[in-house]
Amino acid sequence: MSNKIKCSLVAGLVLVTAVSADDIKVSDVEAVYSAKANVKASDALKQSINLGFANTTGNTKTLNLNGKYEMSLTTVGYANEALKVAFDTSAFVTKNNGVKDNEEYRANLGLEQYITDGWLGYTSINWLRNKFQNYDNKFSIGVGVGKEIYNDGQQTLKIKLGGAYNIEDYSNAQATKKFASLNEYIEYNNKLNDVSDLYVKIGSQQNTKDFSNDYEVLAVAGFNFAVAENISVSIEEEVRFDNLPPVGFEKTDTKSIVRVGYNF
Repeated sequence: MSNKIKCSLVAGLVLVTAVSADDIKVSDVEAVYSAKANVKASDALKQSINLGFANTTGNTKTLNLNGKYEMSLTTVGYANEALKVAFDTSAFVTKNNGVKDNEEYRANLGLEQYITDGWLGYTSINWLRNKFQNYDNKFSIGVGVGKEIYNDGQQTLKIKLGGAYNIEDYSNAQATKKFASLNEYIEYNNKLNDVSDLYVKIGSQQNTKDFSNDYEVLAVAGFNFAVAENISVSIEEEVRFDNLPPVGFEKTDTKSIVRVGYNF
């Protein structure tokens, strides 16, 4: 692909003081809009650094180098139930003949407090910068409740409902947009075997002042498998639809991502 890609990646690091861990993920689904067991103090913080390629369509049509950092842990929270914490940050950058033609940065922090009988409360703080989609900064702060409606040890299905306060600061002359939204999520995980798992996450948000026109939907499906000790490969497809995008921009964006991760 000619001299298409020259890039520098920015991967974020987070320092967390905690006593235990469990493997959970915060996906971009929650960035846009986020059987109980006693927590063991001997568990360790789980982290991963991932590098790979992503093909994008929509507002940008490029092949990107990308990097991602993920962290998850579980500690003791309300009524001695599990409090899950997850953080991720990612970067997508490409240059063509020394000129950037795609650049995106994200950071997501999510908390899940289990309450009883599969019920949970959650909160999330998310940030995006992508001037090629007209976002200087896009912030979302959300809270809500959820329910793990199925868990047989191999497959889990979780739903969430909540609200968020959103700020969209645009790169062009369009005025900054601030609004409250109603948010919904569905999350499915399937541990296929000892070395691989499948996940599907769907999220949506509706502006509380214009439900029928101002809404977004994001769907993410991925497959992750271990290839060696501490080394994994993930393949992910993302489709994002914004019915009222920034003025002059397309409604649909996609990413096809392949990453190699180091887990520690």
